[in-house]
Amino acid sequence: MQALIRTHAGLLVAGVLTFVIMGAGQALFGPSLPVYGRLFDLGEGGAGALVSVLWVGCFLGVGFMFFWGAHISPRHVLAIMALGSAVMAAGPGWWVVMLGAAVFGMGYGMATAVFNPRVMRAFGRHGPSMLSLLNATFGIGAIAAPLVFVWLGSSTSWAFGLVAAVTAVIWIFAGSAGRVEAAPSGPVKAFRPQWGILAFGLVAIGLEASLAGLGPTALIRAGVAETRASELLSAFFVVFLLARVALVFVAHRVEPFLLYLGSISTAALCALGAVFLSPAVFFVAMGASAGVFFPGYYVTASGKMGEDIRVPPTIVAAGLVGAIGMPAILAPLVAGMGERGFFQVIAGILVALSLVAILARRKMRV
Repeated sequence: MQALIRTHAGLLVAGVLTFVIMGAGQALFGPSLPVYGRLFDLGEGGAGALVSVLWVGCFLGVGFMFFWGAHISPRHVLAIMALGSAVMAAGPGWWVVMLGAAVFGMGYGMATAVFNPRVMRAFGRHGPSMLSLLNATFGIGAIAAPLVFVWLGSSTSWAFGLVAAVTAVIWIFAGSAGRVEAAPSGPVKAFRPQWGILAFGLVAIGLEASLAGLGPTALIRAGVAETRASELLSAFFVVFLLARVALVFVAHRVEPFLLYLGSISTAALCALGAVFLSPAVFFVAMGASAGVFFPGYYVTASGKMGEDIRVPPTIVAAGLVGAIGMPAILAPLVAGMGERGFFQVIAGILVALSLVAILARRKMRV
């Protein structure tokens, strides 16, 4: 394992730094919504559309990777993320901010489809564990970003400007890991779409996006102060990170769909806790479950769908359909509900998803 890490150190470092900035960029969207709402006189549903625009951009980026992924390198996706965050920082109007969010999202989606399969292939049987490590580092940026946002006086211009600057620095030092990767040698498994696991990913990633993007607003509606809601989002990503770090030691030993099922079931329990006990405490606790959604889904889907170059974009794209649609549906829906309406809806979805996953477990084995 140490030899593999030395051999692929450049890829791992570039991937880690990229995922840190991806986590920071996504986490900024949640606490930014109330600020944009005041700046541009938007309703809660209107500001929440920014989260969906981010994921629409991701979907477009993944679609681009499906057709032209063989020609895309990490440096390409870093340049796109830097451009998008810079536009958001400088945006003089709401539609310009939305455009910047879409461009950042495009780079974000492309980065997911570039780094995840590279790491899975490079580390062989340890690929699932290293995939968990790579995705765990996403949490570092996601933890820091809301705190930095508050420290910067809740300034969206300064926050997204900092993201653009750091991304540009990563681009400079990407080195050989930033180049286009040669096509895999030897035979690969055929492309076999598996609609069942793709549907499970769609719902799970939609829930993750909704928790991260709409969670702070839901906490504020439940009586939590705005600054405290940003701090709780950071805490959410702390336990998100800890869960993914723990996966590094167990992911290659446990059936991947069992990880998915366990994460969905525990998230359902936490959502019920947020409804009946404490929204703040159980929102944070849901971070641990959310941290396992994607690794469990991605490894299961990869094992069932083969190694064709179109597989990673397809897996990611299914999740992005949920990430685009679910916040767009939930934001206006829960705005008219009670102070814990968001958590009631999330709990209902998770309980139903858990029951379906239990019934489908045998079919989802890799």
